Amino acid sequence: MLVALIRIGLFLIPWLTVFFIPKEEFKKYTPVATFATLLVLAESVLSGPFKWWKVKGGPLQKALNDFSFIFGPFFIGTIWIFRFTYGKFWLYLLANILMDSFLTYPASWVLQKLHVFKLVRFKPKHIFFTAMPYAILIYLYQMYISKPRHINDHSEISKPAN
Repeated sequence: MLVALIRIGLFLIPWLTVFFIPKEEFKKYTPVATFATLLVLAESVLSGPFKWWKVKGGPLQKALNDFSFIFGPFFIGTIWIFRFTYGKFWLYLLANILMDSFLTYPASWVLQKLHVFKLVRFKPKHIFFTAMPYAILIYLYQMYISKPRHINDHSEISKPAN
């Protein structure tokens, strides 16, 4: 029962903060949060066959755990971090180092003690060392999608000569 409440909280609480994000910024950073979510979903899928972590109760319980984290604090947290740090790479990197360190050690330890999951072949350091390349990759992705697009502007060529 406690694990189910933790899952619900992990999912719902971050979504309650969305009301404080301006609508335009939420729209602006949703694509990068979606891309990041896909990366972590792929890692989650791979965690089963490679036995990186386990969850009591089988595949459904694991899917619920992963869903609550990925679509809760991870998705919304990505939007918040980009909202406050995008355009300031070193601040973005520092924010990710701090958040990933928190996830890697105290949060992971507490969630394991509460029997939400158990790391098997994945250790806390692996969480950190996979999260940091993801952070850099998604920052590059946001830079790419934020880049101004110019449609072959041939206006200079097509102007009539005076």
